[in-house]
Amino acid sequence: MTLTVDAMDLTARQAELADAALRIVAREGLAAVTFRSIAAESGWSLGAVQKAFATKDAILTAMFARLRASAGRLPASEPGRPTLRAWLVELLLGLAPLDAERRTAALHGAAFGDLAAYDAGVGRAIAASDAEIRGLLAQLIRRARSEGELDAAVDPDAVAWGFLALAQGVTTQLL
Repeated sequence: MTLTVDAMDLTARQAELADAALRIVAREGLAAVTFRSIAAESGWSLGAVQKAFATKDAILTAMFARLRASAGRLPASEPGRPTLRAWLVELLLGLAPLDAERRTAALHGAAFGDLAAYDAGVGRAIAASDAEIRGLLAQLIRRARSEGELDAAVDPDAVAWGFLALAQGVTTQLL
């Protein structure tokens, strides 16, 4: 399979079917996602699902695109404001599966994470997504360093790696 993290143009029906597949994942896991289960979940016919997606890989790609489009709760304030530390704490709490919505999002992430161990395309897509997130975090850390909030010796890339690992670890533990 080849997943990409770029925006994917989905028809309204494809988005609806991908969302139905994600609901199945949250309830039963990724293995339960089939053309038939998506048809049953969505109320569309099996033929409509097959017409919308030629392969299961296409469904998985659409599901991943929908996840990327709706990923995580970001703090309401400007990134890194009022302070980087306060913003990162708020971000971590927003990502932690502390309610049904965030638990569902964490289950989706875990399902694709498990698939990545066996599917290089999924692994590359997740790695690219994580690299993008780490890049944004490092950029915020550089800004906080330049504004004197953090010591100049702080390594932005190392802190970004550490924060992402912490967030993923907290999420896994809370699931």
